[in-house]
Amino acid sequence: MRPPDHDVIVIGAGHAGCEAAAATSAMGLRTCLITINLETIAQMSCNPAIGGLAKGHLVREIDALGGLMGLLADETGIQFRLLNRSRGGAVQAPRAQCDKAGYRLAMKRRLEHVPGLSLYQGIVSEIVVRSGTVCGVRTLDGAAISSRAVIVATGTFLNGLIHIGLHSYPAGRANEPPSHELGEDLRKLGFRIFRLKTGTPMRLDGTTIDWGAFLSQPGDEAPVPFSFRTRKAVENKVLCHVGHTNARTHDVIRANLNKSPLYSGMITGIGPRYCPSIEDKVVKFSHHSRHQFFLEPEGLETTEVYVNGMSSSLPLEVQKKMLETIPGLDRAKIVRPAYGIEYDAVSPTELLPSLETRRIGNLYLAGQINGTSGYEEAAAQGLMAGINVALKIRKNKPFILRRDQAYIGVLIDDLITKGVEEPYRLFTSRAEYRLNLRIDNADRRLMAFGRELGLISGEEYQEQEAKQKRIQAAMVFLGQGKVKDKKGDTLTLLKYLKKPEIRIQDVLEYGKFSNSLSDEEMRAIESDVKYEGYLKRQKKEISKLRRADRMKIPTGLDLKKVSGLTREALENLGKYKPGTIGEAKKIPGLTPAALFNLSVFVEAERRRRTAGAKNVSRETLTKNE
Repeated sequence: MRPPDHDVIVIGAGHAGCEAAAATSAMGLRTCLITINLETIAQMSCNPAIGGLAKGHLVREIDALGGLMGLLADETGIQFRLLNRSRGGAVQAPRAQCDKAGYRLAMKRRLEHVPGLSLYQGIVSEIVVRSGTVCGVRTLDGAAISSRAVIVATGTFLNGLIHIGLHSYPAGRANEPPSHELGEDLRKLGFRIFRLKTGTPMRLDGTTIDWGAFLSQPGDEAPVPFSFRTRKAVENKVLCHVGHTNARTHDVIRANLNKSPLYSGMITGIGPRYCPSIEDKVVKFSHHSRHQFFLEPEGLETTEVYVNGMSSSLPLEVQKKMLETIPGLDRAKIVRPAYGIEYDAVSPTELLPSLETRRIGNLYLAGQINGTSGYEEAAAQGLMAGINVALKIRKNKPFILRRDQAYIGVLIDDLITKGVEEPYRLFTSRAEYRLNLRIDNADRRLMAFGRELGLISGEEYQEQEAKQKRIQAAMVFLGQGKVKDKKGDTLTLLKYLKKPEIRIQDVLEYGKFSNSLSDEEMRAIESDVKYEGYLKRQKKEISKLRRADRMKIPTGLDLKKVSGLTREALENLGKYKPGTIGEAKKIPGLTPAALFNLSVFVEAERRRRTAGAKNVSRETLTKNE
């Protein structure tokens, strides 16, 4: 038998596919990245922006593990903002408006020069499976490409259907063909498929906008880069602007709801609750007299402007009437209409924590096919799928991040254990240990893993170690330095910094700390000091939780006696036969309450058996006497 053409095939060159292919290639695997159109690699089909709350955390973690998104956001960013700069470090997050064409071209240029990675333009029609394990793909152009593993990262292309008013047509994105055959093939393979919906707003010709009617929103005076590995200073190159709809706008929308596929029943997929269309905002939040939107340039070499906050699937003529009601946009020209899109997704409860499917060996799913929304969630999954494919082919254990280690861990754990009913978006509130999962310590948390996996260079890791030494030296200094507070009490600088009104810059200047620290290093120190008590409590909780996860489930246990377990939970426990409570957590259909009841039952059974063993020992001892 001849060897396979490639070690790994990645289907789809969106943000998930690009990260996956780059990772598998960097880890030494011969990789083929197949995409419908080589000119739209890493296309930002919605807003050309990276980051935001929780999403910015993800990008920092991707970067610390050796992924590409942070580097490219810095390279192509045209406006940078650190959100919640005035608040605590746990809720601060970077966001960058990127040059849409620049990002796509930068990613393509980078992938074209990755050793071991080949690009192929085609439409995959079938995943070839033998004896329960994937062994390659077939394409519509007749090519049969063999491999040892396949990563499916098809975004919104599976049976994609675009809606503009009551007119709809098959497409994966505007003017790009959908992937119908692959969607049907996944159904034939037995995967649970469901429909989701998302959308995008209109793009306007910036030369037809009266910019004076809107409030300008500049970037930060001291822009913060995404990547720990970026050496060149990032800079702001454009202004964004803020505007609002009004009562007239809402009247136009209400008068035309019968022309919306959302309200006519044409769209059956479930849309994102946290990023609703303008129609949904007007209907569901009717008590609001206006809704905010942002005018964001799509790049330096284009006049196109993205209207963030006005996603819609209303007809083009209605979109024009909406603009006519807004001062400053009343003469604006639409260059790309807003549209809604429906597509197939696979239930993520079909996946193992490594993102390998439970149903078929060596087949991995990453990105919007798993029910997520957003470039950042997709990129994180792509990176993790790529890493785990490489580890499996090397016959190593999978790389699984826990919820207390990374937002990536929260994301994947949520997907595989809870599933999704609507496009999943990550929020800081989803993380139980968010005080420790900050943007300023993502390198401290994860870069050692990136180095061990071969995705972070020795030089990059040494720079991270030097940074941590500077932080540690500052912490020692703060612990030794003294200051008198307003009451006249003598405190260490460390304790003085714990006061809510005291900032790290003030303390370092007061104590005459001689070493220079970057703004980010100072933010990390301040967060560590101010959150110290909370972090210690969290550390104890995490330790307790990990001990509970290691609790063994005895074989032969009658799980029907556990209260609160649904029929689905009992069936899945019987099917997967977890050996520990930690393994049981990864099984679909087990709610937190069910897991708690299972833990209590297992612990009670352990004590009963221990007590029984002691009684037997006493009886034996008595008989012997």
